[in-house]
Amino acid sequence: MKTLLLIAVLAAVIVLLVFLLLGIQSKSGAAPGLKGGALSQCPTSPNCACSEYPNDREHYVMPINYDPTNPAAPMEQVKAVILQMGGKLAEQTDPQTHYLAATFSSRFFRFVDDLELRYDAESKLLHIRSASRVGHSDLGVNAKRVEAIRQQLQN
Repeated sequence: MKTLLLIAVLAAVIVLLVFLLLGIQSKSGAAPGLKGGALSQCPTSPNCACSEYPNDREHYVMPINYDPTNPAAPMEQVKAVILQMGGKLAEQTDPQTHYLAATFSSRFFRFVDDLELRYDAESKLLHIRSASRVGHSDLGVNAKRVEAIRQQLQN
């Protein structure tokens, strides 16, 4: 009985150490940025959601219909929503490209997720990509984040 308990405790410690190391690893790096004027495609792992590639059914989320009241600054409202949700702004390119990158950290282990947005003024669509930097599964966190942003912007 004591041996089983010791094995269970050791296994739990190893799992916690692995998660702590992944959390530390996720702090390095940055959002992939625009590739050919579009957000990057998601990797094969399920921990990503993106609106740029409708043929990628596993990761696809609908872009956000977005017609800001001030067309000269489409990202100002988006910035406010990101900050309200606990995100940290990482990068914003010049106003002509309408690109914004931010990061979100998980409560436990401090895993970093990248959030990227690209506003297409012509179609009035806000394309969005939310992805984990490390690991395989995110338990749907990135897709839920996209939907929360959609709800905030539509209110």
